[in-house]
Amino acid sequence: MPRRHIHVTGAAEDLRAALRVLRTRMQVPESFPPAVLAEAEAAAASPRLPEYDATDIPLFTIDPPGSRDLDQAMHLARRPGGGYRVHYAIADVAAFVTAGGEVDKEAHRRVETLYFPDGKIPLHPPVLSEGAASLLPDHTAPALLWSFDLDAEGRQVAVDVRRARVRSRLRLDYAGAQQLIDAGTAEEPLALLKTVGTLREALEVERGGVSLDLPEQEVVETGETYTLVYRAPRRVDGWNEQISLLTGTAAADLMIAAGTGILRTLGAAPDGVDKLRSSASALGIEWPHHFSYAKLIRSLDPGNPRHAAFLMDAATGLFENSGYIAFDDGRLPDSVVHSAIADEYTHCTAPLRRLVDRYVGELCLAAVAGQAPPGWVEDALSELPAEMDRGRGKDADRESMDVVEAALLKDRIDEVFDGFVIDVKDSAGRKGVVHLRDPAVVGTVRSQQRLKQGKPVKVKLTKADPKDPARDKVLFEHVPE
Repeated sequence: MPRRHIHVTGAAEDLRAALRVLRTRMQVPESFPPAVLAEAEAAAASPRLPEYDATDIPLFTIDPPGSRDLDQAMHLARRPGGGYRVHYAIADVAAFVTAGGEVDKEAHRRVETLYFPDGKIPLHPPVLSEGAASLLPDHTAPALLWSFDLDAEGRQVAVDVRRARVRSRLRLDYAGAQQLIDAGTAEEPLALLKTVGTLREALEVERGGVSLDLPEQEVVETGETYTLVYRAPRRVDGWNEQISLLTGTAAADLMIAAGTGILRTLGAAPDGVDKLRSSASALGIEWPHHFSYAKLIRSLDPGNPRHAAFLMDAATGLFENSGYIAFDDGRLPDSVVHSAIADEYTHCTAPLRRLVDRYVGELCLAAVAGQAPPGWVEDALSELPAEMDRGRGKDADRESMDVVEAALLKDRIDEVFDGFVIDVKDSAGRKGVVHLRDPAVVGTVRSQQRLKQGKPVKVKLTKADPKDPARDKVLFEHVPE
């Protein structure tokens, strides 16, 4: 499921305090043990650099402003015979992390980087994730260098991955990259990101896949209360994502061909479309019956608050059966397709921030070389899906949103809002989920009458407590008309 992006600006000290309470309740580690830090410092000082030198490729990165944990760098060029060549460097975490060592054991405990509106809890010590292992500009680093040959339509015709020393030349953020491309002043490697990204988006449509362009949400303090602001993603976000998806599908193909690997799968919820149609109606979004889910998603504007609310609170619910599947000895499970991507897929492009990606990288290197994976990879393979399921990224996202929404409404107790019932939670119809028209907040509603899904309602806010440990930090009472 795509990750929500929520940021807090301004003082907002009571909201930050509530987020600190949330992290304490989740027992999120605030620091690394001394032994882990010591091993990370030593590894940062002496990485295992590969022989192959690809520092002549002028790679560039695109990341949010201020980011230092840079997993990916890329370069795009035209092929002499037509088509395109894409180089995509992925940080080589295994060049720093020894299997069974202190950093490795701590990474298995943490599983993934956790993102909160006011900061993050990293998977690896910053000396690695934001320093030696990161693909920062003008810094020679070990990487897994993927090379793709694409035809004139953007279809993959060849793929290779190998260990290499790389050196990024240019660090961009999304706004800066978009501005250069729109102004026509981007150099060809960046300008081609639009060309290749657009071609790959067309291929996604062709195979029936869909990408959710989730907007960022920013909580802005306004006097004594808060405003929730949506910031629509830029086109360059999607083009950049297409290069990552290209790599994830290629990695899945390599592992399937080799008979050993781990895939990211996503099954459609049986009643997901019906619920989404009710949610669309609740938000005043027209969904013609001849429109598929994918076609509707592409017609929405993430800059429109109601469309953004649908994308964030409803659309992601269609695909709820996500998970990881490991396989060996060529015994591939029956269901291996990622429903949103409409293809086999795996996670492999964010090893600084996600445990499984380091293992997938090793499996792909072995597949290309025609060799068996390293023993430490084979030994961990069967347990990785369960380990990744223990990751708390989704919990951090969901509970952070609950805290943010409660903070947004905390000074509006007893106020009456217009909204729509987007779900009914019990057989008597007395408990449900309401989506407000404005602000675009979702909360639990209780009623003395039967609630009807998709119907407009008036609700009175009875609770908004960002520090409450209960799941329902925001509660509404149905106001009959």
